[in-house]
Formats: sequence, structure tokens, C-alpha cells
Amino acid sequence: MNKLGVAAENLAADFLVKQGLQIKARNWQCRFGEIDLIASDGATLVFVEVRRRASSKFGDAATSITAAKQGKLTATAQLYLATLKSAPPCRFDAILLDGASDLRWLKNIIQY
Repeated sequence: MNKLGVAAENLAADFLVKQGLQIKARNWQCRFGEIDLIASDGATLVFVEVRRRASSKFGDAATSITAAKQGKLTATAQLYLATLKSAPPCRFDAILLDGASDLRWLKNIIQY
């Protein structure tokens, strides 16, 4: 991962902690893909995709979370959940950074 990607993930993790979430894992990987951040929001497990776009030339950060990416995220999350004794309530969130604009937090970006 490049320096800008690491910086974006650090910014996202710091933001989520300030919102009261607890970071459980970073860059959790399996054969299906990677989840940038896994956090707990009370009893809910939150899988977080961090997207940064310096330019909107190819769309904003939100549009970069394609159907294919969503499929990889859900498959990866299911494998992560299989490592737990019991599966808690879950949701998928995104932290978006577009250019020099403020960070945006979208909750429940994937319904499964």
C-alpha cells in the first residue's frame, strides 16, 4: 500500500475512534480480498472500506466501490465471521476522502 493509502486508513481509524468505535483489525486479508478496518460499534461489528480519490477525473471515492468490490467485501467478511465463535450483528461502512474535502462516513453501504 502506498503512503497516501496508509495515511487515509490512519485518518479513518482515528476518526472512527473519536466517534466511539473500537478498531479490532486493520487490513484483514484472505483469499477473497481485504477489509481495510474492522471495528465494533457497541455490539455491532463494522467492516469499513476506506477510499481516497485525489481527483474526480474517474469519479468520486463512493463510485469506486463497485458491485464487484462489494462482492469481495461481503465474501471476505463472511470468512472473517467464520473465525468467530458467534456472529454479531454486522454492517458495512465506508470512509470517503475526495481531494482536499472533508472526510465522509457512509453507514450501511451494502445490504446483505
